[in-house]
Amino acid sequence: MIFSEPIVNSFTWLNSFTVGLQSPLIATTTEAEYAPIVLTGVLLSLVVIYLASKIGGELSRMIDLPPVLGELIGGVVVGASALHLVVFPDSGAAGSDSIIMTILQFINNLTPDAVTSIFQTQSEVVSVLAELGVIILLFEIGLESDLKELQKVGYQATIVACVGVAVPFAAGTAGLILLFHAPVIPAIFAGAALTATSIGITSKVLSEIGQLKSREGQIIVGAAVIDDILGIIVLAVVASLAKTGEVDIFNVIYLIVSATVFLIGSILLGKYFNQSFVAIANKLQTRGNLIIPAFIFAFFMAFLGNAIHLEAILGAFAAGLVLDETDKRKELDEQVKPIADILVPIFFVTVGAKVDLGVLNPLVPGNREGLIIATFLMVVAIIGKVVTGWSIFGQAGINRLAVGVGMIPRGEVGLVFAGIGAASGTLNKPLQAAIVIMVILTTFVAPPLLRFAFKQSPEEKESLEEANVIG
Repeated sequence: MIFSEPIVNSFTWLNSFTVGLQSPLIATTTEAEYAPIVLTGVLLSLVVIYLASKIGGELSRMIDLPPVLGELIGGVVVGASALHLVVFPDSGAAGSDSIIMTILQFINNLTPDAVTSIFQTQSEVVSVLAELGVIILLFEIGLESDLKELQKVGYQATIVACVGVAVPFAAGTAGLILLFHAPVIPAIFAGAALTATSIGITSKVLSEIGQLKSREGQIIVGAAVIDDILGIIVLAVVASLAKTGEVDIFNVIYLIVSATVFLIGSILLGKYFNQSFVAIANKLQTRGNLIIPAFIFAFFMAFLGNAIHLEAILGAFAAGLVLDETDKRKELDEQVKPIADILVPIFFVTVGAKVDLGVLNPLVPGNREGLIIATFLMVVAIIGKVVTGWSIFGQAGINRLAVGVGMIPRGEVGLVFAGIGAASGTLNKPLQAAIVIMVILTTFVAPPLLRFAFKQSPEEKESLEEANVIG
């Protein structure tokens, strides 16, 4: 799993550090000396991250855009592209590049070697928090993905979702390999980043314009949910491919089958698990009687996903789908949100912070290819989803353009791909920046385009209503 190595390294350090505090015979002098400074660096980093998240989210909301977009841009501002407050060694930064490390060095009169050691450890701790954030994010998305609603929209939403995954994935991957001569694994990863659809962004806009319950709205939402499921499976496959560094067709088949069986099997077994989960939650009397068992289940499913060589996030997503069917779903939703509010912004801000937009500066000749790639990804991202509207058949008077446009925004799921690709080292800086730019732009353009697509003259509206009655 992509996250496993940094998480293991970080928790190994945390474990040894804790043991070191308890046993001076085991702890080195360096660990004991730097421990308070590492904690100071982590706390200061969290202050910056939360400020960037909140300011960015509020400004984004003020101009009627999704807060997650503001969190991403806030991360870009405080990260490697601008202020250099939150930077990471896996992005090529050194301790001397971090403003926070400069502050700590000034306060504590640190040597350059000490700064390097503290910077490495502090970055690992923040990365672990971000990785926990993405696991909780996928758990939350699973909780919000109503399987019963999927059954109502039926095969039309399934067709739209499959086309919306296959077309941009194939076009993006093939284009990067044939036109830009990108290596196969990074090209597959970038193509996979084009597959997802942000159900949160689309649902919000549909609700605002009163089209959430329309035929188009139901198909869009249903297809977006299926898109997320297919996207997570694709992510599990390409992330596992990235570990081996080669495309093994038998391994691909194994991963697809195992991911599908794992997800469907989890949902089917969930029907039997749900009653036991509710019974256990009802018997527990201490604080956290619902949320703690839920996270035990989510983290255990994440562990299983990792154990069978998939992604931990697939297990967390499956856990969310299972618990969505329990009688405690609404109560659980409310209890998960505050925890997600604490950890998920760390993930989005760090994704933005790791992006170096300087690689897209057109004044630097070497960057121009990255800009062309970003433009290519943007075109594929839009066209690859718009065509899904024309995959619908047997629906008289359906607004095909609205369905296609509703599938455009990538939002938080696209950022998950970018974050995992960057953490694994699969994506180079230009390709990572190009993906993030694609996510930002599709998220920007989708709401106004969706409003435009649903605009109809009274005559068009009347003819559509008549078609609905006849249909």
